[in-house]
Amino acid sequence: MDHDTPATLRPELPQPLELPPGIAPVEGPAYQWGQCVVALGDLVNDGSFPDVPDGAVLVDVGSEGEVVQVGVHEASQLPVYMVDFAGRVVGCAEGEIMLAMELHDLARQARPSLGAQP
Repeated sequence: MDHDTPATLRPELPQPLELPPGIAPVEGPAYQWGQCVVALGDLVNDGSFPDVPDGAVLVDVGSEGEVVQVGVHEASQLPVYMVDFAGRVVGCAEGEIMLAMELHDLARQARPSLGAQP
């Protein structure tokens, strides 16, 4: 008698996205799967989206997204983050995104105290 849980009762684990050709998994990236990040600038189509004109804005500056996969560009050995911005998954370099939590902290520090008088 098999005492394993039947496959129909096992919870489905999320499957990572398949990385594009030329991108391999990476160890020790700055950002991890599941983290909320913010686009630090407009993210434009570099030709990766054939249904969108080259140079068109894919994601507006300040848009929040979730890291859904992390890889490394084989030629440059730099991390590449696949980020889901409201249903559109875009490959980002580290310099193009920032943790949303860190950005919110920076904004909070930059605001003058509400109780301070000039």
